[in-house]
Amino acid sequence: MIHPTAVIHPKAQIHPTVRVGPYAVIDEHVLVGPHCVIGPHVFLTGLTTIGEGNHFYAGCVVGEAPQDLKYKGEATRLQIGDQNTIREHVTINRSTHLGHCTTIGSHNQLMAHCHLAHDVSIGDHVTLVNGCLLAGHVTVGDRAVISGNCLVHQFVRIGTLAMMQGGSAISKDLPPYTMACGDNHLCGLNTVGLRRAGFSSEQRLELRRLYHALFRSGRNLRAAVASAKEEFSSEPARAFLEFVASTKRGICGDAGGGTGATESED
Repeated sequence: MIHPTAVIHPKAQIHPTVRVGPYAVIDEHVLVGPHCVIGPHVFLTGLTTIGEGNHFYAGCVVGEAPQDLKYKGEATRLQIGDQNTIREHVTINRSTHLGHCTTIGSHNQLMAHCHLAHDVSIGDHVTLVNGCLLAGHVTVGDRAVISGNCLVHQFVRIGTLAMMQGGSAISKDLPPYTMACGDNHLCGLNTVGLRRAGFSSEQRLELRRLYHALFRSGRNLRAAVASAKEEFSSEPARAFLEFVASTKRGICGDAGGGTGATESED
């Protein structure tokens, strides 16, 4: 199961069912769970814990030191869940500070050449398409889709079932269920994603009404949120409102410019 050209530190913890390809390198403090596949030229390093059934394709660098000038060589961590697909030349950095952890959930698809910087947190069933770049401390909710060559600024939050169109860039928070386009712009709801996730037509209609109330009413965002809390009470609507109300970086605004939603609400 282990190619003779692979280099594995004798203290690395590798489950007997793991397959390791040619010229892979696995460092001392790496733990790899059952049924993982480590492709050729993969480098696993750092205090990295990997769950069950993950597949690392050729050339991945996982758990390397953060590209952060504040980092001083501390023994920081990376945690990866189960059943993730990590394609060619993906890079995932461990965290910057002791006590912190870069975290990847389960059932995610990280396509070729993605970069996940230090202290990133990815939920479950997330898709990162080729070439997308996530800066430090970015948080991505479950079932989000970040399309090819997208850029995400540090400390930005991306909500559940949100989607970024290809080539878009955000430095403000992207609310759940919405779709980003261009630079810090919204272009409506991720309707296809909501339908595929099993949201009923009534739920989708309510979220559409909420989106219009927040981003196309012409009102100040803070006032729009306060008013919407009195009107919308479903669980998805509450999650949407709580996300918007808790922003520290500000919220991406509708491409039509119908509200002050891009202003920070600190």
